[in-house]
Amino acid sequence: MLIFPAIDLYEGKAVRLLRGDYTQMTVYSDKPWEIASDFALQGAVWLHTVDLEGAKSGQTPNLPVIERLVRDSGLRVEVGGGIRSMEVIDRYLDAGISRVILGTAAVRDPDFLAAAAARCPDQLAVGVDIRDGEVAVSGWTEKSGLDAFDFCAHLQTLGIQTLICTDISRDGAMQGANHALYQKLSNEFSMNIIASGGVSSLEDIRILRAMDLYGAIIGKAYYTGAISLKQAIEVAK
Repeated sequence: MLIFPAIDLYEGKAVRLLRGDYTQMTVYSDKPWEIASDFALQGAVWLHTVDLEGAKSGQTPNLPVIERLVRDSGLRVEVGGGIRSMEVIDRYLDAGISRVILGTAAVRDPDFLAAAAARCPDQLAVGVDIRDGEVAVSGWTEKSGLDAFDFCAHLQTLGIQTLICTDISRDGAMQGANHALYQKLSNEFSMNIIASGGVSSLEDIRILRAMDLYGAIIGKAYYTGAISLKQAIEVAK
């Protein structure tokens, strides 16, 4: 299992939100590329990053910072946050990003989702953010009315290869991952599943690894010192 340490970007800084709430933002560094380089030194291969401003605007305001993350760290980088057009996908891929992540647009624009899946299947992931069993959209502020597992089944029929699934209730809360959710996803789907939200201990890593998941994202647990990234990577192997 791969470990994806996370850097969320806002105004060029590395930040974390609690359950996606922009009013509950903690700034960890104004030099996120230094954090990414440290991830690489600790053995990471991938970096998960979200442009929180892009999530609102649908543009790429933190692209220069993301380009520096790629350049300085040497990590493979996946990026999400407001990706709603092929133009933005191309902008990221041309900048050396290894994988782009669709969120709300995958729910609200089926034609765009299908086109992206057909055009760059190996460089595409879909983020499925779950609140009370439904897919949440618009920065987790709205429920879509779609059953999360029905939507995942649809993604699999489209040929989506990588699924990033977040239990919103656990995100940033340091309460542990929703193991039952990821076990069910692993049992029902053949996509590469990345667990996100609440991964806060080495025991979480051990349990998720035993499910044969593709990956797990570590965010707040790294920044607070609850998890050693180096140890997490070793446990995940």
